[in-house]
Amino acid sequence: MILVDAGPLVALADRTDVHHAACLKALQRMRQPLATVWPALTEAVYLVQRWPKAQSELLKLVEGGSLRILPMGREDIPRVRALMEKYRDLPMDLADAVLVRTAERERVLTVFTIDRRDFSVYRPLGLGKFRIVP
Repeated sequence: MILVDAGPLVALADRTDVHHAACLKALQRMRQPLATVWPALTEAVYLVQRWPKAQSELLKLVEGGSLRILPMGREDIPRVRALMEKYRDLPMDLADAVLVRTAERERVLTVFTIDRRDFSVYRPLGLGKFRIVP
C-alpha cells in the first residue's frame, strides 16, 4: 500500500500545478493500492475549491475505489497529538500527523507526497525512514 498526501492529489487534479507531470508519471508506475486519510483528502479538496471539476475528480477517486480512505479512531488521537508535539517546530499539521500514525498502524513505509522536507524528517515509530514518491 502507498499512503497519499494532499499535495499529489492537488497536483493530479490541477494540470497547471508545477508538480502535475511528476505526480502523473509516478502514479502511472505505481502498482500497489493507494490509500489516504480524511484530513489529507479534506485539505486537497479545499485547495482546489476554485475548480469544482477538480474537487469532483478527487472525490470520484474515492467513490470508484482507486483511492481508499483509511480509518482514524479515537484510539489514534493520543499518538497524533504526540506527533504534532514532537514535530511542532516544522510544524506538523493534522493531515501529516494522521498519515504518520496510519503508516505506523498499517506498517506502511511508502508515501506519495511532494512534501519531501517534512516527510524526510518524520520517523514512523518502529519503521525508520519513509520511502518518498515521486
